[in-house]
Amino acid sequence: MNDLTVSNTVDAAIMESVLLGGDLSKLTPEQRVSYYRHVCESVGLNPLTKPFDYMTLNGKLTLYAKKDATDQLRNINGVSIDDVDIVENDTQFLVKVKGHDKTGRTDVEIGVVAKKDMQGNLGNVQMKAVTKAKRRLTLSLCGLGWLDETEVETIRDARLANVKPETGEIIDAENPNPVNNTLWNHWVSLCNRADKVNIKHANPDRVKVTEEDLIAAGKELRPLVEDAERQAAAETGSQDS
Repeated sequence: MNDLTVSNTVDAAIMESVLLGGDLSKLTPEQRVSYYRHVCESVGLNPLTKPFDYMTLNGKLTLYAKKDATDQLRNINGVSIDDVDIVENDTQFLVKVKGHDKTGRTDVEIGVVAKKDMQGNLGNVQMKAVTKAKRRLTLSLCGLGWLDETEVETIRDARLANVKPETGEIIDAENPNPVNNTLWNHWVSLCNRADKVNIKHANPDRVKVTEEDLIAAGKELRPLVEDAERQAAAETGSQDS
């Protein structure tokens, strides 16, 4: 048996293992790299652009599609958006998009984002809902069942997994309670506010910090930031008068 035959046999075993078990954590780092490349090649994506990232969902390590993935897929498959319908209610924006691919196949998808998202900036919320719907439509038209990164942050049990794409090594396996996207984004937003009013704050490592520790840090930092913001607003008001 030559080297090429051995390689093909190993690759086939990797694919079968993942397809049956659905858990990339069961693979060796080298196998994860091989699987990642196979997935990219199978749909025509460039693995060097890192179109996918890893998350843990229902106790299993799996891939989700990033912006680079849907952008490339849209170009490869000739996905075009035919219609965008935006509906606003008291709590959220719901966007329905219709589109087709280069074969003429059509589909419809939706994207829903709560108004409290994006720090309550309704313009950004609306744009995020449109983006979410377009990406979901792209993945659907391409016949792919991956989650898009705009969906991951809304899934309570989904956790980002820190896996080195070059080696396939899981480097946050020691953290039993990694921080999800939504909580981390809130923390980053709070830190940005703190920086604007010159409030010093911790800079925890996302790979190592737990949700409990980050929530505690947020509860400690938030009142300091809010007090400083009120003071700054009052000083600005007195200067205007």
